[in-house]
Amino acid sequence: MSQTSLDKTKIKFLMLEGIHDSAIEALARVGYTHVVCHPKALPEERLLEEIADAHFVGIRSRTQLTEKVLAGAPKLVAIGCFCIGTNQVDLGAAARMGIPVFNAPFSNTRSVAELVIAEMVLLLRRIPERAAAAHRGEWQKTATGSYECRGKTLGVVGYGNIGMQVGVLAESLGMRVIYFDIKSKLPIGNAQPVPTLDALLKEAYVISLHVPQDDKTDRLIGANEIARMRPGAMLVNASRGNVVDIDALADALRSHHLGGAAIDVFPVEPKSNNDSFESPLRGIDNCILTPHIGGSTQEAQANIGVEVAEKLAHYSDNGTTVSAVNFPEVALPEHQSKHRLLHVHDNVPGIMGAINAVFSDNDVNVSGQYLQTRGDTGYVVIDIEANYSEEVLNRLTAISGTLRCRVLF
Repeated sequence: MSQTSLDKTKIKFLMLEGIHDSAIEALARVGYTHVVCHPKALPEERLLEEIADAHFVGIRSRTQLTEKVLAGAPKLVAIGCFCIGTNQVDLGAAARMGIPVFNAPFSNTRSVAELVIAEMVLLLRRIPERAAAAHRGEWQKTATGSYECRGKTLGVVGYGNIGMQVGVLAESLGMRVIYFDIKSKLPIGNAQPVPTLDALLKEAYVISLHVPQDDKTDRLIGANEIARMRPGAMLVNASRGNVVDIDALADALRSHHLGGAAIDVFPVEPKSNNDSFESPLRGIDNCILTPHIGGSTQEAQANIGVEVAEKLAHYSDNGTTVSAVNFPEVALPEHQSKHRLLHVHDNVPGIMGAINAVFSDNDVNVSGQYLQTRGDTGYVVIDIEANYSEEVLNRLTAISGTLRCRVLF
């Protein structure tokens, strides 16, 4: 548990999986220069070695930050997921250890949406099958089974940032857009909500999935759901790998119940580009397989690098946790007082009284307090006008329910 703020040049950022240089540049602009980079995910044993003295860690989708790994990182202050998904991090364990997790929910929206639209066009024109046949020396010049996008119904499952963008782009091609989301969402353009997933499956000619990975979305599209899709329908998944039952999808494609599919994410993915990719979908002509590249454009990666790096630096500089996915969100002004202290604790009665008693007993005037709670976690930032003693820090740390206490400035 850190008791004094560190010189920025001594704060270690561990960046894994080839995070874009824009992140390193963004950190350098605000004084953080101790950045250790690795081009791919590390095996757990090596990861434990590297993360042991890290204050911040940046990952993409392959690195697994389990409770065991987090427990081996006693200095870890925050985690940056340089992507949208955060299921590769044990969010609950991170919160219990007082570690906020940040991601990039907006920066690759356009890149993912463009890929989805491109794949829909290719599937509707039967390009994957025609291309595979041409590679085998077959000449399939025919209009059979090939259609324009115009007039077709697109069903968007999960109407968030990417789902909305997909809908807007699809409408520009003349498609009719319907969507299903577990939360009420205001439609963009002419998109229309449907009351159930089943209603969407039966009506849409092309279905695009844009949901997070959690228990509710595990195999959201299984054999029963696929059977309820209209014959010849197309399925696109650029969300998370657990959302579709891959074996059931392979059966539906081989039987031609579905006209085609495009899959960018998989339940199990290779840890590096040197590892072999295995899937029941390999070898199926009417299925586009891409290696989790929905957000892999130069524009998206540069934007993600800046977005997440700035969030980490902002938290390090002044304690702001806005947009943290597992942590109370506190928006803070720049610290004008002599010192700022951060206290992360269990969200139980009596904690704030105990904290304030420490300052009162030591004649320390509090000039500002900023408190938020989320689930089992409470987070309070305290600005004080006077110098503090080791006694104050020791007593704050000793309060029952304290998860983490540190001096920011």
